[in-house]
Amino acid sequence: MLICQISDPHVVAEGELAYGRVDTARMLARCVQQIGAMAPAPDVLIATGDLTDHGSAGEYEMLAALLAPLSMPVYLLAGNHDERRALQAAFPGQRHLCGEDGFVQYAVDDWPLRLVVLDTVVPGSDGGRLCARRLQWLQRTLAADHRPTVVAQHHPPLVSGLTAMDAQTLANAHDEAVVIGRHRHVERIICGHYHRSFHARFAGTIASVCASTAQQLALELTPGAGLRLTYEPPSFQLHLWTGESLVSHTAVVGDYQTWSVND
Repeated sequence: MLICQISDPHVVAEGELAYGRVDTARMLARCVQQIGAMAPAPDVLIATGDLTDHGSAGEYEMLAALLAPLSMPVYLLAGNHDERRALQAAFPGQRHLCGEDGFVQYAVDDWPLRLVVLDTVVPGSDGGRLCARRLQWLQRTLAADHRPTVVAQHHPPLVSGLTAMDAQTLANAHDEAVVIGRHRHVERIICGHYHRSFHARFAGTIASVCASTAQQLALELTPGAGLRLTYEPPSFQLHLWTGESLVSHTAVVGDYQTWSVND
């Protein structure tokens, strides 16, 4: 099974630019085109939040149009820039987005690798948190099926050394660690939010963060460094389930020359 993960496209309405300078829609279109041309094609695509920049109906309309060329099932989750109800309204055919208990979280049981989508959003806040109801839902959902599982969420349960973003991470990661630690069948936690790719051990598994399909966060590991963005190449993640292990690859968006070593 091959999972494609995109994150943080920050789509804005037609004719607009994110931050007054980034054509996020065009950049997502290039990413979608590259994914659509892959061989083998991913079995599913999951987008780990900040799908739009302001959570408006017009932005979600643009997002739906940009994702429409993809032939594989697409699973969406909310980030801190999203608006749950507008997201649900824009994709009426995706019943799983109805979620449970007011949150956009759900499990997908149709594949050899189970997908559990977790809602970490706190309206009005850049950072994330898992309230007691969401932690209970996660516990019930993981306990219900012991197949190998990927948990997808927007906010990473990690600190990275990127000071400005570490102030916006999952506030109660220790509570999630208690739940995840009980379930050894969690193969990976996949996240977004940081606009950079990095990975670390967490609660007996690996937490993996995907870069953005648009602008990236500058790599500032000096304590106290501010928030700066950069035009580093956008990318996405490919998670290959071999039947025994989950192997993750980073794919850079763009046209690059390739050649055979025998040429």
